[in-house]
Amino acid sequence: MTIQLIGNRRRRATGLTTAAALAVVLTGCATSAPAQNTGSTGSNTKIAVVAAEIFWGSIATQLGGEHVTVTSIIDNPDTDPHDYEPTPADGRTLASAQYAIVNGIGYDPWAPKLVAANPNAQRTVLTVGDLVGVKEGGNPHRWYSPDDVHKVIEQISADYKKIDPADAAYFDTQKQTFETQGLGQYTTLISDIKAKYAGTPIGASESIVSPLAEGLGLKMLTPDSFLTAISEGSDPTAADKSTIDAQIKGKQIKVYVYNSQNSTPDVQAQVDAAKAAGIPVATVTETPDPATASFQDWQTKQLQGIEQALGQATGK
Repeated sequence: MTIQLIGNRRRRATGLTTAAALAVVLTGCATSAPAQNTGSTGSNTKIAVVAAEIFWGSIATQLGGEHVTVTSIIDNPDTDPHDYEPTPADGRTLASAQYAIVNGIGYDPWAPKLVAANPNAQRTVLTVGDLVGVKEGGNPHRWYSPDDVHKVIEQISADYKKIDPADAAYFDTQKQTFETQGLGQYTTLISDIKAKYAGTPIGASESIVSPLAEGLGLKMLTPDSFLTAISEGSDPTAADKSTIDAQIKGKQIKVYVYNSQNSTPDVQAQVDAAKAAGIPVATVTETPDPATASFQDWQTKQLQGIEQALGQATGK
């Protein structure tokens, strides 16, 4: 199922809107009691996990197996994490969570506010941006960075063992299985693409592609200012458009990669121009497509598309 998001999806929430939403959340969950995890018996322990976004939730679910229950707050491809307004139900869910995962880096600005508004002394919070050392203003799409994905995996597994030490051996097994089997094809594709196509110049529609291009060793030619503008829902400059038009017309890029969930008129014009010039086009999406896909199935399908486009472009 391909879901098209119309117009400028990434409208940042105003402070007033967010504050009002949090006030409602606080009212709705003021009496919620935090869940307690004794970790004493092991076999019956389930860590209550809340992930701000479904892609981190998918990873958390697979690493935790039968000893976690994971709720992803944003699990609908039509929902923009930038301007999401938390509900009282979100507040109640987070208030009783023992472990929370938020992206950070300004991608989900409501999430740390929701955490602060629903204190729980028993809760551990993982902020991905802090973990990987990317500050607000940097590229927030860390789930597209293979290196950062593995850092998150390491941290989630370590945190699970601290929260529930009785099941540490189980979590070690889950991690090994996920990395060697679950992510097996994902990891192989990344290695193969990097080995065969490193340095190949590509163009892209927005900054979501940049961490992946870096992880694959590809050379991004599209101006950063254009990539950021499309990601944030603002208008790109005429100069950037002209630069990209020239890159496509002169076939300076070998492949064009675009986010099909955010196909603005400017992006669609570039897709059409690339196809007309005989430049292979590959797609990615910001959230899993279909929404029920696991992290690895979603990413593997996209990597296969990029690999195919690179092969077609280079003859390798």
